[in-house]
Parts: sequence; C-alpha cells; structure tokens
Amino acid sequence: MGTKNHQLHIALFPFMAQGHIIPFIDMAKLFVSRGVEATIITAPLDAPFIHKKIENSTSPVHIFTIDLPTLEVGLPENCQSLHLATSPEMQRKFFKAAGLLEPQLEQFLQQNRPNCLVADMFFPWATDVASKFGIPTLIFHGTSGFSLCATLCMFLYKPHLQVSSDSETLFIPNFPDEIELTRKKLPDFIRDGVENDFSRLYDEGKKAEQRSYGVLVNSFYELEPAYADHYTNVLGIKAWHIGPLWICNEGAKEDKVSIDEQHECIKWLDSKKPNSVVYVCFGSLSNFVDAQLLEIAKALESSGQQFIWVVKKQNNDQENQQDWLPEGFEKRIEGKGLIITGWAPQVKILSHEAVGGFVTHCGWNSTLEAVCAGVPMATWPVFAEQFYNEKLITQVLRIGVGVGAKEWSRVAVESVKSDAIEKAVTRTMVGEEAEEMRNRARGYAEMARRAVEVGGSSHSNLNALIEELRF
Repeated sequence: MGTKNHQLHIALFPFMAQGHIIPFIDMAKLFVSRGVEATIITAPLDAPFIHKKIENSTSPVHIFTIDLPTLEVGLPENCQSLHLATSPEMQRKFFKAAGLLEPQLEQFLQQNRPNCLVADMFFPWATDVASKFGIPTLIFHGTSGFSLCATLCMFLYKPHLQVSSDSETLFIPNFPDEIELTRKKLPDFIRDGVENDFSRLYDEGKKAEQRSYGVLVNSFYELEPAYADHYTNVLGIKAWHIGPLWICNEGAKEDKVSIDEQHECIKWLDSKKPNSVVYVCFGSLSNFVDAQLLEIAKALESSGQQFIWVVKKQNNDQENQQDWLPEGFEKRIEGKGLIITGWAPQVKILSHEAVGGFVTHCGWNSTLEAVCAGVPMATWPVFAEQFYNEKLITQVLRIGVGVGAKEWSRVAVESVKSDAIEKAVTRTMVGEEAEEMRNRARGYAEMARRAVEVGGSSHSNLNALIEELRF
C-alpha cells in the first residue's frame, strides 16, 4: 500500500446518479482535507457538476472521465446518467453499460496506481480489477449500517423463501432488533426469485463486500451502534463509519448559502413560525403517477399544515397541473403552501427553524440530512433499500411514522390514500408524540455534529483508515 511519508492517492468511482455522486464528492473533499490526493472517475456528463462542487476546495480534487458505452447496449449516446434512463428497460440497459466500464477502469489503475480504490456498490467487479494491481478496494453503498446488515442477512439466510405469500410476515434473521417485513417490501428481483441482471448484480455486490478491503459507511457510530458492531463483529465485514459526509464539508459549502437564500422558499420560510411547516420531497429518482400526486395534495390541504412540496414531473406546465391538483387548490393554499417543480435547497430547507416535519422516500442522503437537522419524518419508501431505512427511522431511532407504503416498486404506482398521508403528517407535526420525536431527532443531530469534530467517532475512524492505508 502506501509508505509512511508518501502522499496517499485515493481513486473514487461513483455510479452515474446524483444520489451516488454527491456523497462521493463529499468523501473526496474529506480525504483531501487530510492531505490525501483524490481523483474522481466519472462520465463526461457529470464532470461539470462535480467540478462546480469542488472548485472552491482548498486542495484540488482531480477528475478523470471515462465514456459509458451507451450505444453498445442500445441507449442514446447522451444517456450518461441514470436520471436520463426514464423507463425500467432503459435503466436495465444503463446498468448493463455500467458493467462494461471494466477495461477503462483497468487502464486508469494501471497508469495511475492509486493506493486505494473507493468503488460504488454497483461496480462489484471493480474489487477484482483493482486486486490485479495489488490495490485494496473499499466499497461505498451510500446507505446506513442498519441497511447494510439487513441486506446481508437477507442475502445469507433468505427468510423470504420460508413464507407462503407476499403478505405473510417474516423477520430478518441474526439481527440485533426484531424487524418485521413482508415479501412485498423486498426488491422485485429478490421477491420473485428470478435470476436476471439485477439479481446477479446484487449477488455479486454481496460477494464483493466480503472480498473487499472493507466498507465505508456514510453514517456515524452513535446513530446505530448495535448495527455498526454487528456488521463487523458478527457478519465479519470490516467497516468505517465516516459520516455524515456533508456535515464534514459544511465550511466549504458557505459559498452556496447566498445562492440558497435567494431561493423563494427560504424567504417564504423566514415568515413562518418555528416547526410550523412540513417539507415534502421524494428525491431525484422517485416518480409518482398523477392519481397519487392528487392524494398527496388532498392530504396536505386537509391536514391544515403549512407546507413546501417538491414535485418531480416530466411536464410542469399550467395545463398539466389540472391533472394532479384538486380544482382551485393553488388559490386555497396561497400563503399556506408552496409547490416547487424544480431544484430545491433541501439541506437549507430542513435546517430552517420553521420546518417541523419531513415527508420522505427514505433515501439515505435525505434521511441523514433530516437526522442532522433534528427533523422527524413521515416515511414513504418506494424502492432500493428504502424499506429498511424506514424501519431504522420508525422502529429503532423512533423519529418517524410510516404513511403505510406496502410495496417495493421501481415505478411508484402504489396508491397511498389521502387520509393515511394526512394522519402521518399530523402525527409528525402536532401533539405530544411529534414533540417526543422532535426531541429525539435533535439529540441525534447533536451527536452527528460531535461525531465529525476533532476527536469524534467519524473523525477518528477516518484518521485510523488513512493511517492503515499508509502501510
């Protein structure tokens, strides 16, 4: 690996999707802040975004571009990001294209010989490519220690094969807490037991985890100590909790504050009382059909709560809004609700004292941002590992309540009715239960801040990892 006095060089290889790239950028900045050289390997389409995020870093982060072979798998040439793969079939092809990046990664590693490769979970083959050159690989999943334990236990013990129906209760085996699930809440490629590209990628990922040098976790020990310990001591995977990554780089984000403050929603929030606004956002990849958006609109109006609602739609013109908003909705909610159909400064919104609750898809980046802001959640998982994150939020940390989502789906077709959404929003915002959740959430927020400070658990874990890589 490295030598004691030699500057370490870490290569970082994120999957081509915003939710993956952002924590990798934060990780690169974090390594660089400790005197380590860092290079992010990415597609040309994402390079300007990454460059913009790192341009104010005190030390440079290098960018190395590789071309995603989209034409070879039948995708348009410019489809260089998962966000541009707008159907399940396009997404399947996108993952296939990502699997063809092996020769380009091999060439980079051969020419640059970094001391370590941090590879995205969606590149399980990267571990073997790096090992050809004696380079250790750290895998990054971008999720919680809880979810890492859950996915590995489900992979090893397969309890879903022991139940007779999709709705029958099952429990995660060999687990610190008694966590109840149904087969419906598992990814389709696991639930159906059919071998396909996704099931193979998942299986290869779990095996690569066990062959790798270890796993980096964007979380902090105090949030989930039982699971941090279980993952290493019981399941046998070496791991370093080094997050929350975005808090570590908060100082470097000061330049963005002035831009965020200009956003209409921040000025709007400034006029509201503390804990009086619920923030509703389902991340960059979740798409709801019009009928579901209509149920959300009804719930927000009947809850009586003030709200900011970020809506992701392919078409946001005035004419189309008639399909997914009740008649006269915008006039009735004037001053009380704000609908944003573009980008929203989520961290800034969640951190604002006026925000008292968050309706979320339980993506880990969003979950961690809410934890760090001390905001309780109404949980609405859709796909990926979000149903596991929901269990962590509602059952282990007890800082959220579920809206009642029952089925894992790549396209959000499930219809959660307005009364269930309204009930969850109200429980998150009003009354004794809401206050207790808010107090617990604030406690975790304080722990998160301490974890990244000098001497804190995440700060110390990163130092220990860097020292280990030096030898």
